[in-house]
Amino acid sequence: MLPFVSLIIPTYRREAVLRATLRDALRQEYPAYEIIVVDQTAAHEPETEAMLAELSAAGKMTWLRVDWASLPRARNVGIQQAKGDIVVFVDDDVQMPPDFLARHARHYQKPEIGAIAGRVLDRLKLADDPDLLIEQLPPQANDPAIAWYHLDLVHTVQPQRVLSARGCNMSFRRSLFTQHQLWFDERFRGSAVREESDVCLRLRATGLMIWYDPAAWLVHLGEETGGCHDLSTRSPRYQISFYHNHFWLGLKNLTAAQCLRFFAKLFDCHVLGNPPCNKSGHPLKVATRLVFYLAGLLMAFGTAAAAKFSSLRSDRPLP
Repeated sequence: MLPFVSLIIPTYRREAVLRATLRDALRQEYPAYEIIVVDQTAAHEPETEAMLAELSAAGKMTWLRVDWASLPRARNVGIQQAKGDIVVFVDDDVQMPPDFLARHARHYQKPEIGAIAGRVLDRLKLADDPDLLIEQLPPQANDPAIAWYHLDLVHTVQPQRVLSARGCNMSFRRSLFTQHQLWFDERFRGSAVREESDVCLRLRATGLMIWYDPAAWLVHLGEETGGCHDLSTRSPRYQISFYHNHFWLGLKNLTAAQCLRFFAKLFDCHVLGNPPCNKSGHPLKVATRLVFYLAGLLMAFGTAAAAKFSSLRSDRPLP
């Protein structure tokens, strides 16, 4: 019997592209699914408001309106609302083929599968290297210290076991959250980059695997405004949060030796601008990025200290 699927769409300040994403969600050919929209937008354009209200009133989707903006929290709220055995997450600026949910759901007949990572046809990354095709990911893609610089789920065309998924196209057994307590960590900030990596790293303790299926693809439009976060990607606050989240991922999940390798690679790529980041090497820009890097590191140590203190007070392990 096919599992019931909950398609969860966190959204923030998206209008026309959200409406298009919902139309694709409604066109799914899968026979047993629900749509849950976790809406963090204070006020929509009239056309979007009318569409959401109409679909909600007709019972075609669950519309959860909240007065905050946090991607990991939105994911958790969606899971708590979900009725499906499988939860599928997509962004609010994607294009999905009609068999998208079916291609995720078909894998869960195998008990060893805990999550599915789908292929992301990211229009910007595909434009940068349109002829690149990867058959087998390199061994470094399964090294939690440096995997994030080798785990290419845009150009990879062969199914295989992977370490992590991309947040705009991933699915999980709901029992991982309700029974194994693999909730998304709401201490990841801003656009919450790496919050999905944190869940995927912790999933390893369950003994289940993450399977990459390039046939479970979608198109990620990568809109420059709005999205599942509340910060401009050009703002200092966003930049500091970006580094904080990487450092927090490492401090929480990696050994000391792995952290050193991870943080060194983060510095080499994102501060110095070396490949695969390929950023400007202008001294002023490098110095600016270094300030953000150090501020994010200090903030992550603060998060770790607060988490430890909270754990000691509650006498419970960290999530």
